[in-house]
Amino acid sequence: MRLNNQVGFFQVILTLVFTMCLRVVPLSEEMALLNPDWVLLVLIYWVLSLPDRVGIFYAWTFGLLTDELTGRLLGQYALAYSLIVYLCLKFHNRLRQFPFFQQGLFIFFCLLLSQLLLFFTKNLQHPAQLHASFWLPVFTGTLCWPFVYSLMRFISFFRFIK
Repeated sequence: MRLNNQVGFFQVILTLVFTMCLRVVPLSEEMALLNPDWVLLVLIYWVLSLPDRVGIFYAWTFGLLTDELTGRLLGQYALAYSLIVYLCLKFHNRLRQFPFFQQGLFIFFCLLLSQLLLFFTKNLQHPAQLHASFWLPVFTGTLCWPFVYSLMRFISFFRFIK
């Protein structure tokens, strides 16, 4: 049983590290506008799947690492990820029972809240305008949620194999 717990821990860490790599993959300008927040999507999956193991500490840690990786103000992603993970922890029993469409709506509002927090903290540094491209990662992240959920479900299946 102990080995099974360690495998689960390494799966969580490796998937989050892989999504951080996806976060900084060099893309064209058009594709970069469509790039969803992969780290947040995977964090949401792990919080819904393992709420007793993955929580606000993971969100804060990987948020700080994402801040460093992307060159943003230290704490922007950490704040956004921690707040979203807190909401997911608060409602995880309900969310697991929701149909896929309702989960998608929740994911949409989580991604939207994250984008708004990032925009407002960026706006505190220097005034910024809200462009139409602001909404694109929210929509693409919501559309990618079924694929992320299915892939992560497949990956987490191997945690139960001894």
